[in-house]
Amino acid sequence: MNALLHSFRRATLALGFTGLASLGLATVAQAVDIQEVTSPGGIKALLVEDYTNPLIAMRFAFEGAGSTQDKPGKEGIANLLSGLLDEGAGDITSQAFQGKLDELGVSLSYDAGYDNFSGNFRTIVENEDAAFDLLRLSVNEPRFDEEPVARIRGQIAAGIVSEENDPGTLAGKAFRTTVFPDHPYSRPVEGTVATLNTVTADDLRAFRQTTFGRDNLVVGVVGAIDAATLGRRLDEVFGPLRQTAELTTVPDVQPVTGKVEAVTLAVPQTQIQFVLPGVKRDAPDFFAAYLANHVLGGGSFTSRLYQEIREKRGLAYGAGSSLSNYDHASLLAGSTATRADKAAESVAIIREQLKQLAENGPSAEELDKAKAFVKGSYAVQNLSSSLSIASTLVGIQLDDLGIDYIDRRQALIDAVTLDDVKAVAKRLLSVEPTVITVGPAA
Repeated sequence: MNALLHSFRRATLALGFTGLASLGLATVAQAVDIQEVTSPGGIKALLVEDYTNPLIAMRFAFEGAGSTQDKPGKEGIANLLSGLLDEGAGDITSQAFQGKLDELGVSLSYDAGYDNFSGNFRTIVENEDAAFDLLRLSVNEPRFDEEPVARIRGQIAAGIVSEENDPGTLAGKAFRTTVFPDHPYSRPVEGTVATLNTVTADDLRAFRQTTFGRDNLVVGVVGAIDAATLGRRLDEVFGPLRQTAELTTVPDVQPVTGKVEAVTLAVPQTQIQFVLPGVKRDAPDFFAAYLANHVLGGGSFTSRLYQEIREKRGLAYGAGSSLSNYDHASLLAGSTATRADKAAESVAIIREQLKQLAENGPSAEELDKAKAFVKGSYAVQNLSSSLSIASTLVGIQLDDLGIDYIDRRQALIDAVTLDDVKAVAKRLLSVEPTVITVGPAA
């Protein structure tokens, strides 16, 4: 479900599902014993058994079934669907379905991104029979009754209208349309008010029926459940789905670079974004690029962008960058926000830092610190709760990293040399970036 609606959902149900976090983050990575499970019906999942607490957490994704599958003129279908799968299913109406979730202490939510449609599910073992049955109904027999469809559509539309002149929203729109023109990535995941109003219950049914398949299903499970029991649950919940999803082909796209796009808005601060080509997740030099980005802007308080823009000059509260990998594009992007009269100076600093890192690369000390942070922060960022571990299991499968990835990750990082990082920094950062600003006219 889109972030516009997250505040409406049962956020408090996330409390208490900490799972493996109780082992302590220092030892969590070593404690993750991943099993590959295949159900009697042939559905695969990765499982981490953990009986510390009587809880089960599941993350699942339908690969390729995100908003890129929205039909032209009906943008927002996937996102609207993500808000409706728990609003009544089978012979249970919306209010009754929500009541059962609350009564059983079940957390169930869905989210549509550009590439994938995902679900999160958590239950206590005591109620797992009834909880998994609710999950089965929501995946296979959603009702799409008139009242919840109108209500959720209205909530999304209200969010869109309320943020029409929000600098961050305008920056996101400018980013999408400038970097990915005429591509499905250029469209907002939530759609527009106009396109949402064209989406019918039949459209929602058709999207679910065609894009949810057993062949594009990826599942990660953590908690008090063994492989045999999980296999049965997988068939109960996902067995009724079609074998093969029918997905519209989405072309690969290279991010547009070398452009300057200025959106005029009468606000005190100017939002600044820059975009460069990235590196595919399966590229041999992915970790070299990841470490180069950490030095540039991914290292929070220690990065060059933060130090130059925030610490030395006080031009912004923060500045950073990240590598982003979509199914059909890869990019390196960064952002900051500063006083309108300091926007040009901030852009000049960004360009100078890109130039310096491209020409000289990082120092040996910077690389050593980047490696230490990237290795040490992994457990905190990816293994701190049952659901975060389940999400990591899904990510490992989506990126085809292998079941032993967590065990191999540190060695992959350690193998990166200073020359590797210098080479990838030169290749990526020598390109003229696209720069997008949202703020008062210069």
